[in-house]
Amino acid sequence: MKNLITCKIVSNSELTNNFLREFNRFQETKQVLYVEDSAYKIKDDYFIDDWSDGKKVQIIKELRKCVSNGGVVVAAWNHKKLVGFANVEGECFGSDEQYVELPYLHVSKDARGMGIGKKLFAVCFQEAKRLGGKKLYIAAHPSIESQAFYHAVGCLAVPAEEINKSILKREPLDIQLEKTL
Repeated sequence: MKNLITCKIVSNSELTNNFLREFNRFQETKQVLYVEDSAYKIKDDYFIDDWSDGKKVQIIKELRKCVSNGGVVVAAWNHKKLVGFANVEGECFGSDEQYVELPYLHVSKDARGMGIGKKLFAVCFQEAKRLGGKKLYIAAHPSIESQAFYHAVGCLAVPAEEINKSILKREPLDIQLEKTL
């Protein structure tokens, strides 16, 4: 069966408790990017990211809250199977209210490398502009693979000018990036 990827903005009513049931977050990381003395460096660091059913329920709650607060959730399907999702928060922040956060952008393990992340990013980019942001703020997973993705969409060379301390506190190893809208 040929891949037929569709992306669309989803409503709170579509964010059911089963929304992420078949989503496969599994990611094996062997090397990470980190910042030291204002320079990007690579080091070996092995860990696995995977989501339990409880974590998926927590994420669905966060996505519902995002939509309720004026943000946007975008999902990608291959036929009727969820293969990716991303969201943009509805509130601007920063010294000039210039940032809009992109908290989640994930593609299911079996669907990576098909351009789905780039499609989701493009929709989020446009939605962040519509929401009044001047820059997209991304706390990006430090894995080399995730960083390569953000580099491909124009983010790696641009570390965030202003670091949001509450976002950094959630995932202190993430690389804080921005993309001008």
